[in-house]
Amino acid sequence: MTDRGMHKVVLIKRRTRYEELKKRYNTVEQARFYIEHLGADFSDYEAEHAAYQNALETVRAAVRPLARVQEIEREYVPNMIFGENDIVIALGQDGLVANAMKYLTTQALIGVNPDPARFDGVLLPFETHDAALAVQNVIKGTFSAKEIAMGKAQSTDGQVLYAVNDFFAGVKNHTSARYSLHYRGEIEAQSSSGVIVSTPFGMTGWHKSVMAQFSAMARSFGLGEVREKKADWGEKKLTFQVREPYPSRYTKATLVYGEVASGETLRLTSSMSENGVLFSDGIEQDAIEFNAGATITITPADRTGILVTR
Repeated sequence: MTDRGMHKVVLIKRRTRYEELKKRYNTVEQARFYIEHLGADFSDYEAEHAAYQNALETVRAAVRPLARVQEIEREYVPNMIFGENDIVIALGQDGLVANAMKYLTTQALIGVNPDPARFDGVLLPFETHDAALAVQNVIKGTFSAKEIAMGKAQSTDGQVLYAVNDFFAGVKNHTSARYSLHYRGEIEAQSSSGVIVSTPFGMTGWHKSVMAQFSAMARSFGLGEVREKKADWGEKKLTFQVREPYPSRYTKATLVYGEVASGETLRLTSSMSENGVLFSDGIEQDAIEFNAGATITITPADRTGILVTR
C-alpha cells in the first residue's frame, strides 16, 4: 500500500472559457446574452466546462489515495516553488504542458487530456482514467519519458527565462521593433515585427505558422516546395525567424533565419525607448523588459523537461 504522505502531486489546472466569460461579465446570464447576441452557441461553453470539471474531479479522486495533492491555477505557476520530488500533472490542452514544464527542473510531468473528443492532445498521452496508474509508475520509478530540450534567454542584468516552445522578442503593441541581431560573427540592425526563437518541441507551434506563409509565397513565386527536416524534441538546438523584416537606409533584412546549435548564441540588443519585451510560450505576464541598451543572449538550455509517456 502506497504511503500517500511520502509523495506529493501538484495538479495544475486552468480556467475554462465558461469561467473566463463569467468572470468578464459577472454572471452566467450576462455571458450567455453576450455570446448568443453574437449568434454563437453558449451551450458549447457549458459542455466544455462540465467536461473539464468532471475530468478534474476524476483525477482528484484517482490521485488522493496515492499522494498529497496541491492544486494550482495556471497563472500562479511562475511563482510556484516545486519540490525536487514533486509529481506534476497538467490537466488541460497542450499549451498547459509547455507553460508548466519551463518552471520545472527534475520533476516528472504528466499531461492528462480532460476532453479527448475536443482536444487532440499531442502532449497529453493520458486520459483521466489513466491518472492513477501514471502516478503509481512515477512513484515506483518505472515510467517511460521523453526529454524535452528547452531554450534559455538571459539579459545583461541577470534575468533568466526558459522556453519550452518559443521565445518572442519585440514590442507589446503592433509597432515595429528596432534592435541589432548578433549571429555567427555578423551584426545587423533590423526593424521588424519581432523575432521568434523556437525549440525543436515548438517547431509545430508559432514556427509552423510563419513557415506556412513562407512556403505558400515560395510556391506563388514558382520556387517549389519548402520542406524542413523533422525535429527531435530532445535535440539542443534552436531556430530563429525574423517576422516581416523591413530593409531601409539604416536597417537590413539578411539575417532572418538560422539555427542556434549547442555552444552557439543569438544576441539581441534593443534600440527601443519603451514597450520592448521578451517572453516565452505565450505568457506575456512573465517577461523580460527589452528596452534601449538591453542585450539578451539566447542559447539552447542545459535544462531539459521530463514528459511522462505511456
